[in-house]
Order: sequence, then structure tokens, then C-alpha cells
Amino acid sequence: MDIAVLAQRLCHIAIWRLLLIIGMVFAVLVVSQCFALLYGKTFSLYPPMVVRNATLLISSQSNKSFVANLVVGNDTYASDSDSAKETGYENETKETDKHNDPASDDNTNSHKEFKFEKDDPNGSTNLTLSEVQNQAGILPVVSQGISTKGKGNFDADSRTSDSFFIDKISVSSSVGNVKQTMGLQPKDKKMKPLQAVSVTLNNNSTMTSISNSILKRWEKQLTSISQINSILLNSHVSSHSVRPRWSSVRDRELLSAKLGIENAPVIRNTPGLYASLFRNVSMFKRSYDLMEHTLKVYIYREGEKPIFHQPQMRGIYASEGWFMKQIEGNKKFVVRDPRKAHLFYLPFSSQLLRTELSGKNIHGRKDLEKHLKNYVDLIAGKYRFWNRTGGADHFLVACHDWASKLTRRHMRNCIRSLCNANVAKGFKIGKDTTLPVTYIRSVEDPLKDLGGRPPSQRYILAFFAGGMHGYVRPILLQYWENREPDMKIFGPLPRDIEGKKIYREYMKSSKYCICARGYEVHTPRVVEAIFYECVPVIISDNYVPPFFEVLNWEAFSVFIQEKDIPNLRNILLSIPKEKYLAMQLRVKMVQKHFLWHKKPVQYDLFHMVLHSVWYNRVFQINPR
Repeated sequence: MDIAVLAQRLCHIAIWRLLLIIGMVFAVLVVSQCFALLYGKTFSLYPPMVVRNATLLISSQSNKSFVANLVVGNDTYASDSDSAKETGYENETKETDKHNDPASDDNTNSHKEFKFEKDDPNGSTNLTLSEVQNQAGILPVVSQGISTKGKGNFDADSRTSDSFFIDKISVSSSVGNVKQTMGLQPKDKKMKPLQAVSVTLNNNSTMTSISNSILKRWEKQLTSISQINSILLNSHVSSHSVRPRWSSVRDRELLSAKLGIENAPVIRNTPGLYASLFRNVSMFKRSYDLMEHTLKVYIYREGEKPIFHQPQMRGIYASEGWFMKQIEGNKKFVVRDPRKAHLFYLPFSSQLLRTELSGKNIHGRKDLEKHLKNYVDLIAGKYRFWNRTGGADHFLVACHDWASKLTRRHMRNCIRSLCNANVAKGFKIGKDTTLPVTYIRSVEDPLKDLGGRPPSQRYILAFFAGGMHGYVRPILLQYWENREPDMKIFGPLPRDIEGKKIYREYMKSSKYCICARGYEVHTPRVVEAIFYECVPVIISDNYVPPFFEVLNWEAFSVFIQEKDIPNLRNILLSIPKEKYLAMQLRVKMVQKHFLWHKKPVQYDLFHMVLHSVWYNRVFQINPR
């Protein structure tokens, strides 16, 4: 009897111990998950999985589905390219093209064949896809993936942005294997308005987003192209530039140049220039001539490589590198005596600032800002020129997405030539200037494959291909992928040689090339469209296009608000043939201003970037 009681007690003790162990394990797991959420990582008893395809559904009566690239995390700040590979630019190898080709953006190896039918009068495309998951024969828009490991598939750029395209995402269950689904809406000429957005991952997981955040963004932050025009005009009338602490001979020269530009004589014949491209071709010609005869630039020698004085000549951020290379080798504008300078160049690479410091485990935006602040403190302590104007006569040329934020405090008075020219996020029209995003594939031959077909051989109405970066492109595909034979709207194309050739052929054979924003407002497609003589259709609210100070962009491009994507085709079809032909001809005319040459030539991209900085300084200068 005593033995039975003893055994029962021992059994109870074992059970309590087991429950205690289970409770402790559970508590450890809960605490681990809490810490994981704080640092963007997830601990799981199961092996980490990467979702290769996600389906983004736009709730409407037709329930069309399409694939989107999503980031699970708090924020994202990636570039228009595959920024996880941006360090591949450093050695300028062939891998640069692979990782940073806007023709493909993101891609998998599932696209084995993609044939372009060149001479189809109906603008149709012969697509042959083998070994593709989608058995319907439709070109899938395949995302690079969603990693349950937080930033596993993304570089540190994806940690500190406020530009994430889906707000308040919630995951209702664990991510399982996701099957690709492709649905089509009926070809209804009356497009439905944008509705709520939800993301479905198989039957086991859903992500939802309230599209009201996007709609409110369109309502509150939208600055139309006409409003940007007005802001530019007002900026010239009422300058708020920092008044210099003491006057100088260079200030008086700039004031004289300003007077000469404002009173420029009307020029009827302007060799090499076309009046229809400019706001005022006579003022531009006078300003450009004065720049060539007057402007002197001092380049600070301070700053260690690779962040300073080491241009990167390939990839999606190449513009800042080409300008650095060509200004540092220029003997016409550059002076060694800073007392003779009208402008002071800060020779740093925003791309290398990002990648080099990341390699040293410095990821935070504040740390990168501090690095630039230390540089400003260095030159301000060594020279008197920064302190004279508070940096108003200094300028920087930066193309990385982060450059706008990194420079808006300690370099706020500088003239900033930025690719990320978002008027809703601190870009100052009339002071700052837009740097074109130029994707350079060949340093030896930057003009390779220049040009396109004549208008009579452009059978495709509109073309777009690229990764699902940001919130605009998924909407673009939701409404226009596989809807009309003359609308070639795709996700990423293959990154191989054939895929890039197909991308170029589409641009060379399309009337209009869609330049839809990615995570940020800028995209290399604007310059690519001009390069291939295709009329750019810019879908990027609040974007200030390059050289806006002098160019009349509405003469050779089309601006469509993001909310008008459902009416995209109707808007393009409503443009009369005569107007299209005039725009396309002007695209060919303006092309010379968007080309890099190994040795700079008159009116080329190098001179246009420098002129924009000069022009804004002239019209912002305040006399003592």
C-alpha cells in the first residue's frame, strides 16, 4: 500500500517537473520572439523559408491578381536597382550589369525563353516561356523574394526609410510555400477606380494593407507639374539664400552674370540648340556662354578614398561618378586657388559612403550623417569659404537614394544635385537641382546602342518592364499587364544577354516608355527612354525632372499622376498623332543633353549638370 502511494507521489512530481520544463521553454520562446521583433528577425522551430512568389490582389469586382515584390519589416529604403548587390560596382566587373540592370530589376531563372517579334503591325509580342510555373503561358512577374529572416534578401538600405509602399502590413499566419497565380480582368474600357489592397500568400498566409494610406498620400503630397513650374518661378523672384558674411569679387561677378542673363537678347538662330526644348532658349544660351567664360570651381583636396575622390563609373549610380571623374580632370573650370572660385565642389560618393561604412558595420543614417558632418567641420575649420556663406556657394552631386536625407541638415544650404528629387521630401526647387539617373553599361562606350526606330516603325503604344519596387508599379501591372496587345507592361525580364536585348528592342520599338517610380521618385527609365528615342511617360508624383530650370519637359514627355494609372491607355490614345510626332522629334533633339562622353563636349550631360548648379547659384545669390 505504501509502495503504491509512493509511486503515485513520484508520478505527480514527474508531471509537475515536466510542466515546469515546458513552461520554461515556452517563456524562453516568447521572450526570444519579443527581442526578434525589435531587431527585425524571427526565430522559428522550422527552417527559414524564402517566399519566391507573392500575389498582390486589388479588391474590385474583377478581382485581378498579380505578383508583387514585398518587404516584410518596419521600413525599406532600397534603390531602383537590386541594391543588395550595389557593392558589386566597386571593381567595375561584369557583375555590375547583372545586379543593376533596370531592364530586369529583379529576376529568377524561371524565364528560359522570351522572344520579341519585331515587325508586328499590331504591336503584338510572341512570348515563348518554357519551364515556367505558370502553365497559362502568361509572362509571370516574379519577385526576388520575401525573406522571413527580416533583411536577409535586402541590404541595410531597407532599414531606415519612410518610403515603404505598403503601410501597416500584418501577417496572419506562418509563410508557407506560395504558388504563383495569374488572373485577368475583363477588357473593360471603363476602368475601375483603385480599391483596397491585400496580399495573399497561398491559403496559409495573408498580408493586408489599407490603401487609404496611399490614397491620402496622393491627396496630400501631390505637387503637379504646373505647381512645380510655379514654385520655380517664385524661387527666382524671392530668393532665400544665405546672405554672405562679407562681400567678394566673385559675388559681384555672379550678380553681373545674373543681370546679363535676365536681359539676354532674343536670339533667332541658335546653332546646336532648339528653342522648343527650352523655357527661354535665349536666356539659356546667354547663361551657358557666361558659365563657359566666367565660372571657376574649387575642389577640396581633403577626404580619403574610397568615399572621396574615387568615382564609380558603372551601374545605376554612375551619374555622380562620371561627373566627379570629369570635373576633377577639367582644366577649364577648375582652379587651384580657392579665392578665385565661384563654386566649391564637395567630392564625395554617396554610393561609396553607403557601402564602405556598411562594411565597417556602420549602418545607421545618423552615423552616415555624422561622417559628412565631420567632413564639413574639417573644411570649415581649415578654410574660411564655408563659413562666409554657410555653404551656399558649395555644391554636391549625389545619386544614392539616401543622399537627400543625409545632406538635408549639415549641408542644407548647399546646392544639391540629387537623383532623388522629391519636392515633398526636402528638395528645394530653385536651389537644388536634379541629377539624371543614367545607367552606364560600358565605360569604354557609353553611347553603345544609342537611338531607336523611326515613328512609323514603333508599333507598340507603351512599354514597361521592371521589378515590383514601391507601390506604383504593382498598380501599373494590376491594370495593364496582358490587357491590350499594344500595351507591353511586364515585371522583370531575364537578366541574361538575350533579356537585355529584348528590353532594348521594346524601348526602341515603342511610342511611349513608361517611367514609373520605384521605392523613390527617380528611375533610370527617363534617360533610357530619351537614349532610345522613346517619349517618356513619367508616373512619379512630386518628381522634379532633370534640368527643370531651363528645359520645357512638357514639350517632349508626358506626365501622368499616379492616381490616373487606370486611364493610362486612354490618355496616351488621346494624344493626337501630330503632337506625338512633334514630341518624338524633340526627344531626339534633347538627347544630346543626356549623354555622357569620355571627353566632355558642348551641351552634353557633364556641362548640363554643371550649368544647373551655376544657374541656380546665380539666381539665388544675395548681395551683401
